[in-house]
Amino acid sequence: MRLAAIDIGSNAARLLISDITVYKDGSLDFTKVNLVRVPLRLGFDVFENGFVSERKRLELLETIKAFRHLMNVYQVKGLKVCATSAMRDAKNNTEIVQEVFDATGIQINIITGSEEAQILYETHLAENMDNKNMYLYIDVGGGSTELTFYGKNKQVMKKSFDLGTIRLLKDKIDEDIWDDVKTYVKGIKSNLPIVAIGSGGNINKLFSISKRKPDKPLTLDMLREYYKEMSVLSVEDRIHRYGFRQDRADVIVPALLIYTSVMRWAGITEIYVPQIGLADGLIRLLYQEMSFTSLMGVGKA
Repeated sequence: MRLAAIDIGSNAARLLISDITVYKDGSLDFTKVNLVRVPLRLGFDVFENGFVSERKRLELLETIKAFRHLMNVYQVKGLKVCATSAMRDAKNNTEIVQEVFDATGIQINIITGSEEAQILYETHLAENMDNKNMYLYIDVGGGSTELTFYGKNKQVMKKSFDLGTIRLLKDKIDEDIWDDVKTYVKGIKSNLPIVAIGSGGNINKLFSISKRKPDKPLTLDMLREYYKEMSVLSVEDRIHRYGFRQDRADVIVPALLIYTSVMRWAGITEIYVPQIGLADGLIRLLYQEMSFTSLMGVGKA
């Protein structure tokens, strides 16, 4: 079965197309067919002015139209679409959702921070965790950061904070937000070591330039060193030295600040980067919903 997910974030919109196959032992394989990322940067409008500008509305509409054409070519059988922090905060989000639906037939679902954290859980990371450690899943986006704590293969606690890379760049965060995050993280109690799992475009890029093997974590010291190196460079210098795109070069330093702060407060020294995200969770959730619907249909017959 070929399914797709669209994640409309504060920094970029992503289309993920995946094939889902059932292996002979009954397990599921999710194979990425294509991933397209468009740096719409809706958060730069919303966190500054409270709404999505006419220009960004048009860019979003054209992006969704292009995604629709790609899905037609790939013969996608199902789609799930979510928008996160920037669209949550946009005063004109209702009319934008309607505009996109009228033009493309694609329904955008604006989800809460809590729902975002739950969808991330659908990546089934917990199934691959052992009982020797506790795990803190850290997902840093342009508009929000989702923190989910796992223990003994189940979700223990989760919370979303309006602390994101674009909000930091625009100096549009509440005064108490850092204290709220610190209090939450320090409130995590565990008799076992806590290991971090990182998600988001910035941590994925850092992992890529680190040249680490897929099963090896980044260390807190490494992230601190990257922060030290990059924070003194201009955006232009970061582009030149690391080969970043402009829309990555400006947000990666605030992202490093969030990751290192959370890890330090939690007493965590290592962070694993499985390079998955919200779109992966959406596809898994969609597959579950379609499978359930199919079973119910068989039962009624």
